[in-house]
Amino acid sequence: MIDEISLKILKILQKKARIPNVEVARQVGMAPSAVLERIRKLEKQGIIDGYEVRLNPNRFKRQQLAFVTITTEPQADIPSIGNKLAQLSEVQEVHHIAGQDGFLIKVRVADTEALGKLIHQTLNHIQHVKTTCTTITMSTYKETAQIPIDHIDLESK
Repeated sequence: MIDEISLKILKILQKKARIPNVEVARQVGMAPSAVLERIRKLEKQGIIDGYEVRLNPNRFKRQQLAFVTITTEPQADIPSIGNKLAQLSEVQEVHHIAGQDGFLIKVRVADTEALGKLIHQTLNHIQHVKTTCTTITMSTYKETAQIPIDHIDLESK
């Protein structure tokens, strides 16, 4: 159950995960120890999955962002392919998608040459991968892992 105070804490942490606990406590009007207890409870309940640092991909020669749709053969072992895709360092997200059996993956590489190598030497050689279709991004206007929680109905939880 998420109450109004826990919701405020989650909103604060989504904006800035490294905010000091004392500052969170000040913003919600509670003692730091009580806030820390709530955060630990939210983690234990699986509401907070973890904390990540967002790195600038340009600083690590990963400026090329692309989305690749992968169509699999009918007899494909979907979990096995999903796990293989998830192990690739260039792959940031793996989604099993509806429609034709397959996946949508988000990849970050240095350039189109590295993208071609990933597709032709790696993705196309995974057993039961039938085809790939790649969309290269020209620019990004928004990229976030934040989940909108402004309009959560606390009564229905």
